[in-house]
Amino acid sequence: MTLADREWRLISEEDRDGPMQMALEEVAAETAANGGPRTVRAYQWSPSTLSMGYRQDAGSVDWEFAESEGITVTRRQTGGGGIYHDEHADISYSIVAPADELPGDLMDCYEVLCEPILSAFHAMGVDAEFVPEEHPAIHEPACYLRALHPAHDITVDGRKISGNAQYRTRDAVIQHGSLSYALAPDAHLGVFVDPGIDAERFRERVTNIHEEAGISRDDAVEALEDALAEWCDARVGEWTDDELEAARELADEKYATDDWTRERTAPTN
Repeated sequence: MTLADREWRLISEEDRDGPMQMALEEVAAETAANGGPRTVRAYQWSPSTLSMGYRQDAGSVDWEFAESEGITVTRRQTGGGGIYHDEHADISYSIVAPADELPGDLMDCYEVLCEPILSAFHAMGVDAEFVPEEHPAIHEPACYLRALHPAHDITVDGRKISGNAQYRTRDAVIQHGSLSYALAPDAHLGVFVDPGIDAERFRERVTNIHEEAGISRDDAVEALEDALAEWCDARVGEWTDDELEAARELADEKYATDDWTRERTAPTN
């Protein structure tokens, strides 16, 4: 049985704040684990958001800068460095499915779940591939400036254009990722206390869809959604009322709180 033999839904790009986007992924995992549809989706962070890596030190964030610029800060369930998700310059996606339907080996699972992402880039006219070899870190707290890894970092001629990460609940796998549509280096660096580099050095390490292919953001999102849907034969769907209610509660109690964002302390049930 292939992935396409299962029930998948595509949820088209929605703009929501960071805590809600992260809560929806947890809820989607519960839905899939309980026999409901698996989910693929594209999404937009609104307002612009810094998503901290799971183990990232809150002291690495310039909280005053984020507040002054209207940038939301939350913490992901996945590791790695922080990612500045600009409302326009970032395109994000997630794939959620039961764990027993995907490879148990992490590297094999990345290879399977990144297939539609690479297909999307090629459909956009972007010659993207997994980085062929590791590159050293430039700035550890920032995901796009950390060491590049062949398993999950996607590049164009050695410049990063997408980062991808996974985490597992007891019964489900969640992979999410960021595709760089355009660059906003001043904000991307400004959300960190000491980025250690300037915008010019940032541009040497990071590229983007608009620079590589010259297409509109809407066309890039469409290519991503088409690739996700084709990969698993997903039908266009939507969140249920129960899922949205559960996600709002989870966002309020976890992802929007200082306990989680600054201390990594999750609420207890």
